Amino acid sequence: MLNILWPIFLIISFIYAIFNGRVAQVNNSIFESTKSAVELCLSLIGTVCLWNGIMQIASKTRVVGHIEKILNPIMKKIFPEIKREDKAYKEITMNIIANIMGLGNAATPLGLKAMKSMQKKNDDKNRLSNSMCMFIVLNTASIQLIPTTVIAIRNSLGSNNPTAMIIPVWIATVCAAISAIVSAKLLMKKF
Repeated sequence: MLNILWPIFLIISFIYAIFNGRVAQVNNSIFESTKSAVELCLSLIGTVCLWNGIMQIASKTRVVGHIEKILNPIMKKIFPEIKREDKAYKEITMNIIANIMGLGNAATPLGLKAMKSMQKKNDDKNRLSNSMCMFIVLNTASIQLIPTTVIAIRNSLGSNNPTAMIIPVWIATVCAAISAIVSAKLLMKKF
């Protein structure tokens, strides 16, 4: 659907610019936008590399084991079908830790690995298991203690206080995660 809507929006914008004599402004905004996008990507690369490196180091230390112990009671309630010894359990835990640290880019590959591991144990390959559904819901509404990507974006755009939104992010992500988990649990019972 988007592959139809975006070209329509672009065509309408260009036609509107032609009829209003603003083609030069459209061209300038295109080049300014691409320049800003490249600058933003370059500023985020450092942050992403730093936190991905920290996650790699953390995965090889006892830190992850300690965090797993803290998350274990919650994980048992949220993912009752997954055993602590399973490969998927560690991958889910690493994904949750990456999301908590605000590392969406580091969390994505971990989430994909977790889904592959859960799919291997899934009896019906054409249908998501309850654990897979819960993981998707939890991953989408992830709790973030340190929203590093947002802080990096705000910093790169010259914010006077790039960390000012941390408390609202905590409130929003905790509320989203709780409502997502409760909704998923209720729907699992119904279906």
